[in-house]
Amino acid sequence: MPSRLETALLGLFLLAVAGATLASETPTPGDGARLEDFDYPYSVDVYRFDSQRQPLEMAYMDVAPAPEKANGRAVLLLHGKNFCAATWEGVIAPLREAGFRVIAPDQIGFCKSSKPRRYQFSFHQLAANTHALLESIGVERPIVMGHSMGGMLAVRYALQYPDQVERLVLANPIGLEDWLAKGVPYRTIDRWYQGQLKTSAEGIAAYQRDTYYAGDWEPRYDRWVEMLARQFEADRDLMAWESALTYDMILTQPVVHRFGDIAVPTLLLIGERDNTAIGKKSAPEAVARTLGDYPALARQAAAAIPDATLITFPELGHSPQIQDPERFNRTLLEQLLGQPSSAHRAQ
Repeated sequence: MPSRLETALLGLFLLAVAGATLASETPTPGDGARLEDFDYPYSVDVYRFDSQRQPLEMAYMDVAPAPEKANGRAVLLLHGKNFCAATWEGVIAPLREAGFRVIAPDQIGFCKSSKPRRYQFSFHQLAANTHALLESIGVERPIVMGHSMGGMLAVRYALQYPDQVERLVLANPIGLEDWLAKGVPYRTIDRWYQGQLKTSAEGIAAYQRDTYYAGDWEPRYDRWVEMLARQFEADRDLMAWESALTYDMILTQPVVHRFGDIAVPTLLLIGERDNTAIGKKSAPEAVARTLGDYPALARQAAAAIPDATLITFPELGHSPQIQDPERFNRTLLEQLLGQPSSAHRAQ
């Protein structure tokens, strides 16, 4: 029979093996995949919580209103798929100066937040994560504002917590149409992953130029290309996998069919030269031609949402808050503060 010493040594060996096995099953991102060296415009805090049987960290900025201007209201900013909380920097400053408290999180799977390889991504789950964050910092009834994929999340948040939302603001949200129902073929997560492995800074810039900025480019946009490209350069495999999982979420969890159930006042701010449509490249040509028609989609959404106001920017693309921040912010604040807007209002 083994001695007590031998038994103890065997136990320590087995614990070491188990620990090594666990570590190999839960790889950590390479340096840079969580934007460790990418500066955000305001200090970043971390909300730690457990979700789906694992500890996670949700990075966020909590920006106090300018001194002596606090109006007691808060704005929650929800970023898009190829964006981060930092891309709201041009919107945070004027909101703060107008007296709003501003909370801008990075969703789980994105940017400075945890990127778990095993996670069931859903807009319901991301909304629950975000709601828990707000509860932890004492924010009860914010204005919820989402851009791009964040628009889909903002709609889900308003549906999930209707009594805890002051107002909904959708800036060029995706999900104004159901792509699968319109004929976009389903793509498996493995196929999304293989495609995302090819992501490059050049490809990111070309897509952003044509879609986000309506064919124009300015040097100030380079920062946002770097922000996304840096994560892929740090850990391409992880980023491609996270991107694949979230593309599947976007494609298979439409919110457009629930627009009629939105119970809070909703402001739609739409750059009409946007043409975003998930899966459009893989759709039959006859179907692809009908997708991403934002002038039409915006009006359909405004008609479907019970208490909606639509304001359009005819010459702007998918990111009007970045492309023309002065005009976008002026329009946004006029609406939030109850002042008449000089922007083009859709009829």
